[in-house]
Amino acid sequence: TWKWVVGPMFLYLCERLVRFWRSQQKVVITKVVIHPFKTIELQMMKKGFKMEVGQYIFVKCPAVSKLEWHPFTLTSAPEEDYFSIHVRIVGDWTEGLFNACGCDKQEFQEAWKLPKIAVDGPFGTASEDVFSYETVMLVGAGIGVTPFASVLKSVWYKYCHDATNLKLKKIYFYWLCRDTHAFEWFADLLQSLEAQMQERNNADFLSYNIYLTGWDETQATHFVVHHEEEKDVITGLKQKTLYGRPNWENEFKTIAERHPGSRIGVFLCGPEGLADTLNKQSISNSDADPRGVHFIFNKENF
Repeated sequence: TWKWVVGPMFLYLCERLVRFWRSQQKVVITKVVIHPFKTIELQMMKKGFKMEVGQYIFVKCPAVSKLEWHPFTLTSAPEEDYFSIHVRIVGDWTEGLFNACGCDKQEFQEAWKLPKIAVDGPFGTASEDVFSYETVMLVGAGIGVTPFASVLKSVWYKYCHDATNLKLKKIYFYWLCRDTHAFEWFADLLQSLEAQMQERNNADFLSYNIYLTGWDETQATHFVVHHEEEKDVITGLKQKTLYGRPNWENEFKTIAERHPGSRIGVFLCGPEGLADTLNKQSISNSDADPRGVHFIFNKENF
């Protein structure tokens, strides 16, 4: 038995030593942004830190807990001179981080008073392959929309810098959530991208659909009254919010007709049930002919 135990234990100890070494590297919090619905954005810098789109890191704040590490998806793009995470305050540890950063105080917080942060990572995910396709479908459910903030930012930077050499030509983005207000920071990002693309006369580069899966009778009445307004009453975007869940069979068939003979990347960050549905649709809507359309499914589950 000891022969089978020693090997894994040695690898585990090596991993712990690497994490301890990484935790001693200096991380500087350059900016703390408070978003609505008790969500904070931490912008940080670390010497030698290199990331790709959609990756995640483990974060430890000794002022809150000396032992706890928590995973957070990076919401910044590799082209930016900092890396960032968005933290929603939903438990004891996140509440402690919120208070340690001085977000519970009204006055301005001095930089030297911000807590020390230890970072382990970044670690890879399926979203890194998004630039390997000409056409992609990005599907985020609830908090699963977080990695696509990094993807969309990076796509825009690459598009502005050198659009001719960018292999990715078309993005279909789907965001499913019960309440968009909890992710207003992401809606702000979409508004910015929408405005910039209209300025460059390339609004067709990104097609996005926001599906609200939970609402009450009062909200429904409000939607009907303001339906004719130019911008959506919930997100402030020109693209109107849809209610319910998407008909995935129709969505896949429509995209297949628009891009015959293409390899289309399908990227999901969401629950296992949705992953099964998208995987089945990717298989059933791919042609047997190698020259036909093929949907390549990639997933992250939470």
